[in-house]
Amino acid sequence: MLRGLDISDMLIIDRLELAFQPGLNVLTGETGAGKSILLDSLGFVLGWRGRADLVRQGAAQGEVTAWFDLPDGHPAHAVLQEAGLPDGDELILRRINTADGRKTAWVNDRRCSGEVLRALSDTLVELHGQHDDRGLLNPRGHRDILDEFGKLEPRKAAVRTAWSAVGKARKALATAETAMEAIRAEEDFLRHAVGELDQLAPEPGEEAQLDTRRRLMQAAERIRSDVVKAYEILGYDGAEGAMSNALRWLEGAVDKAEGTLDGAIAALGRAMVELDEAQSGVVAAIDGLSFNPIELEEAEERLFAIRALARKHDVAPDELAGYADTLREKLAALDAGDADLADLRKALNEAEAAYDAAASDLTQARTKVSAKLDKAVSGELAPLKMDRAVFETRITEEAAGPEGRDAVAFTVATNPGAPAGPLNKIASGGELSRFLLALKVCLAGGQAGLTMIFDEIDRGVGGATADAVGRRLKALAEGGQVLVVTHSPQVAALGAHHWQVSKSVAKGMTTSQVIPLDAPARVDEVARMLSGDQVTDAARAAASALLDG
Repeated sequence: MLRGLDISDMLIIDRLELAFQPGLNVLTGETGAGKSILLDSLGFVLGWRGRADLVRQGAAQGEVTAWFDLPDGHPAHAVLQEAGLPDGDELILRRINTADGRKTAWVNDRRCSGEVLRALSDTLVELHGQHDDRGLLNPRGHRDILDEFGKLEPRKAAVRTAWSAVGKARKALATAETAMEAIRAEEDFLRHAVGELDQLAPEPGEEAQLDTRRRLMQAAERIRSDVVKAYEILGYDGAEGAMSNALRWLEGAVDKAEGTLDGAIAALGRAMVELDEAQSGVVAAIDGLSFNPIELEEAEERLFAIRALARKHDVAPDELAGYADTLREKLAALDAGDADLADLRKALNEAEAAYDAAASDLTQARTKVSAKLDKAVSGELAPLKMDRAVFETRITEEAAGPEGRDAVAFTVATNPGAPAGPLNKIASGGELSRFLLALKVCLAGGQAGLTMIFDEIDRGVGGATADAVGRRLKALAEGGQVLVVTHSPQVAALGAHHWQVSKSVAKGMTTSQVIPLDAPARVDEVARMLSGDQVTDAARAAASALLDG
C-alpha cells in the first residue's frame, strides 16, 4: 500500500509531500493543474519509462521518494530477496534525475537498477486509464489475465514442464541424429581403420622396445666378436687362470712371509670375485647378442608398420591402442545407433503426447473459466449502465508453446446486433473506461497489497453512470487502496480521502500544489466541479447532497 510520496523539483512541482490512506483516494483539480505530473513522478520512482524532461527548470536535479507498507506474504518480498536488497515491513524507493538526464535509484537506501524498480512496481502499483497499454488493453496480456482469474497456475505449470520435456527430447534426438550422420559418413573409413589396427594390435611402449631391440640386433654382429674375445681373455686361459696361479703361489709362501702377503692375498681374492661378476655380465651380453636374422627382419617389419600406421592416423605410436578403442566406440555407436534413435523417437512421442494432454486440459480449463469471466464482467456492466453491452473472451488455437496452444482476446459489442471486436478498438472513451473498471473489479481478488491507480477512467461519463463508476471504485477500494484522478464530482464525492491539485504563478514561475481537503473544503471543491468557476449556493447544496449520499 502506498503510504507517502515526496517530490522535489519535478516539472512544475517545487516541493510536495503527500500521505495517502487506505481506501478510495481521489485527486481533483483544474485541467493542467498538475495531476498527471503526480503520476509521472510516481512512475519515475517506480522505474517506468516515460517522459525524459522531468527536472524542474533551473534545478540541478529532481528527486522522488515513495514509501509503501509491505504486509507478510507481499510479492515484493520475493523481489527484494532475489535482488539481495534489505527487506522489511516498509519499502522506501528513492530516485534522482539530474538535469543532464542521469538517473540514480535506491531501494531501502541501497543502490539498485531500473530493472529492479520495475520488477517491484509490478507488485506494488497497477495503473489503469484510457491509454493504458500495460495491462487490460494489451491483447498480449489477456491470456495471463484469464489464467489469473481462473487460478490456472498449476495447470500452466504442468504445461510448462511438459513443454520443457518436449524440448529436451527433441534436442536429444537431434543431437543423436547429427552424430549418427557424422558417423555414417565415415563408416567405411572406421571399419577399414579398425581392421588394420586390430590386425596389427600395437601396444603402448612397443615401438620403443622394438626400436631398441632392432638397434641391438643391427649392432650385434659387429660387437659380438669383441665381446667373445673379452670373455676369452677373462677366462681360465687368460686373466682368471693367471690370477688363480698367482693366488696359489702367494698362499704357498704366506707361512714364511710373516704377514707381509696377507693384504695382497685379500685384494687378489676380492679381484677374483669382481672378475667372476665381469665374466657373468659378458656371458649375458653374449647371450643377448645372439639372434636369428629372421628375428631382426620381423622386428623391423613390425616397427615400420607401427610407425606407418601412426603417421597415417596422425597420432603417436604409443597412442594407437587408445585410438583404436575410440574408433571401436564409434562403430559400436553406429551399430547400436538405430536402436538408440528408435528409443529417442519413442521418448519424444511420449513427451509430445504428455504435452498434448496437459495443453488440452489447460484449453478446457480456460474455456470454462472464460465463460465465468464473461458472466462476471456482464454482472459488473449492468451497474455501470452498460447492461446491453456484451463482453466475450475468445479463445483460438495458436502455435504450441510453454503457455499452451491458446490465444486469448477480450472482445466487446457495445450494442445488440453490433459486431464484436477488440476491447481497445470497439469501445468509445467512456465505454472503455467502464469495461476496464468492470474487468478490474472481477480481477481484483488475490491482489492484496496492490495499489490501483485509475487515471481519469471516468472521462466521458456523467450523472448516474458516473455515480455507478464511483461506487464500483469505492467497492474496489474496500480492504485495499485505490487512487483516482477524476473530473467527476460524483466519483470525487465517494472518496474516503480527497486531495485538490492546483497551480499558481509567482515571480514568473509556475508551481503545482496538492492539499488534503477537510469536509468544508470538499464541499467547495465538489461544488466547483459541478458548476465551474462560479461556485453558487445551489452548487454547494448539490455538493453537500452528493457527499452525504
